[in-house]
Amino acid sequence: MKILYKILNKLFLLLKKILKLLTSRVVVIAAALILEFLWIVVIMFKLNERSVYITYVSTIIALLMVFYIVNQRMNPGYKLMWSVCILAFPVMGICLYGVFGHSKIAHRFRETYDKVLLSQGEILLEKEETRSALSGKDSLIASQSEYLDRYANAPVYQNTETEYYPMGEDWFARFLEELEKAEHYIFLEYFIISEGYMWDTILEILKKKAQNGVDVRLIYDDFGCVTTLPYQYYKALQSIGIKCAAFNQFRPVLNVVLNNRDHRKIAVIDGHTGFTGGINLADEYINQKERFGHWKDSGVCLHGEAVWSFTVMFLQLWSAITRTDCVFEDYRPEKYHKERFLNDGFVQPYGDSPFDDETVGEHVYLNLISHAKRYLYIFTPYLIPDNETLIALTLAAKRGVDVRIVTPGIPDKKMVFVLTQSYYEQLIEAGVQIYQYTPGFIHSKCFVCDDEVATVGTINVDYRSMYLHFECGVWMYQSKAVMQVKEDALDTFPVCEQINMDFCRKKNFLVRALRGILKLLAPLL
Repeated sequence: MKILYKILNKLFLLLKKILKLLTSRVVVIAAALILEFLWIVVIMFKLNERSVYITYVSTIIALLMVFYIVNQRMNPGYKLMWSVCILAFPVMGICLYGVFGHSKIAHRFRETYDKVLLSQGEILLEKEETRSALSGKDSLIASQSEYLDRYANAPVYQNTETEYYPMGEDWFARFLEELEKAEHYIFLEYFIISEGYMWDTILEILKKKAQNGVDVRLIYDDFGCVTTLPYQYYKALQSIGIKCAAFNQFRPVLNVVLNNRDHRKIAVIDGHTGFTGGINLADEYINQKERFGHWKDSGVCLHGEAVWSFTVMFLQLWSAITRTDCVFEDYRPEKYHKERFLNDGFVQPYGDSPFDDETVGEHVYLNLISHAKRYLYIFTPYLIPDNETLIALTLAAKRGVDVRIVTPGIPDKKMVFVLTQSYYEQLIEAGVQIYQYTPGFIHSKCFVCDDEVATVGTINVDYRSMYLHFECGVWMYQSKAVMQVKEDALDTFPVCEQINMDFCRKKNFLVRALRGILKLLAPLL
C-alpha cells in the first residue's frame, strides 16, 4: 500500500505540474498566437484554391510589394529575407510582412513618445569647452563622439567617474550599496526581472526607500518578463508605493508591436549615480542560479554629470508610457550633489530607438571597428552581424588589427548559437580570432580598442538589438573603465577555447544546411 501511495502521490504532483504549465501565461499566449497564425495560413490557402484570378492578383501584389521593399531604407538582409518569402509564397508572405515586416512600434505610442521629446526641447546640451577639449586630444576620436551628439542627441561629458565590473556579482554588490544611499529618487529600467534572491533583495530596499519618501520608479519590459513575473505585476508594486509601468504590454495578438522591446538596463540614483550594462535583475546574472554554466556579465557605474543623459532617457520613456508630464530639470545631477564631480576622461551615454532610421548602436560599433589601429576586443552573446559589420570586422583584421571576439561556450538559445557559429569561418579566414567562453555563457556587450576607447551597454551584435529594440550604452575615452575592460578581456581569453578552421569545417552537411537557412532568417532571430 505504501508503494502504491507513493506512486499515486508522484503521479498527482506530476499532473499538478503539467496543469500549472498548461495554464501558465506563456503557454496560453503561445497557443493563441499559433492558432491565429494557423487561421491566417488556412484562409490564404483556401483563397488560392478558390480562384486562379486570386493567384494572379496576389502575384502582381507580391511583385509590387517586393519593389516597394527593395526601395525602402532598410538593411539589405531584411530586404532579401522578405523578398524571398513574398515571391515564394505570395499570399502568406504578404500577410506575414504586414504583421511582422515593419521595424516600427505602434503608431499611437510613437506619437506620444515624439510629443514627449518635443516638449522637452534641447534639454541635452554639451558644453563647448568639453567638445573643444576632446577635439584637441584626437580628431578621429572626436569625430566618433560628434556623431553621437549630432544623430543620437547624446552629448559628451567630463566630470564623471567610471567603474567597470567584470562580473555580475561585483556589479550587484556596488548596486546594492548605492541603492541604500538613495535619499531622493531611484529610477530603474530593465528588460528582465525575475523573482528570486537578487530581485527579492533589491525589492526590500525599494520598499523601505518608498516608505521613507524616496521617489521609486520602475519600468520593465512585459515581453522580457512574460515567464518571470506574474501577470500585471506592476499593480502589485504600485500597491506598496513603488511607481511601476510595464513597457509595451504583451498580448496574444500577431502584430508588429511584438518586434519592438525595451532591452535597456538603466539605474539612476539621485541623479548623480547611474548603472548600465548587460545585467538584468535575475539570479543567473549573479550566478545564484546556474542555467548555462557560469554566467559572465558586466556593467559600468557612472558618478557625475554624464548620468544626466540616463536620467533623461528614463524620464522620456516613463512620460510616454504613463502619459504624465514631468519637469526634467528637477532631476539634474547637481541638484542633490553640491560638491564638484571628479574628472575621469570623456564619457558619453547614448540611446538607440526603433523610431528613427538611425541605427546608433551599430554605428558606434562600426566607428570603433573602422578606427581601431592596434587591437579590438569584443564580448557578445550573439554574433549575428549584418553585412556592413561583417565586412568592417574582416577589413580591420586584414589591415593588421588584432581583432578578438568572445562568444558563449554554452548557449542560451541553441538555434541562435548555430547561426553565430556560421560566421566563424569567414571571420577566421580574414584573421579575426574567435574565442568561446568555456566555463559557460557570456552575456557581456563590450568593445575596447587601443587603450583609448571602450563602450559598455545593452547592444548585442545582432539584428534585433541594432534595428528593433530600445537600447543604450556608454562610450568612453581615456576613462578608467577603458583599461578595466581591456584587463577583463585579457583575463578572459585564457579560460576560453580558441576556435580554428578545423572546428568550422568538421560539421556535417545537415548542420551546414541549417546554417544557410538560419542566415536567411537572421533578421528575425
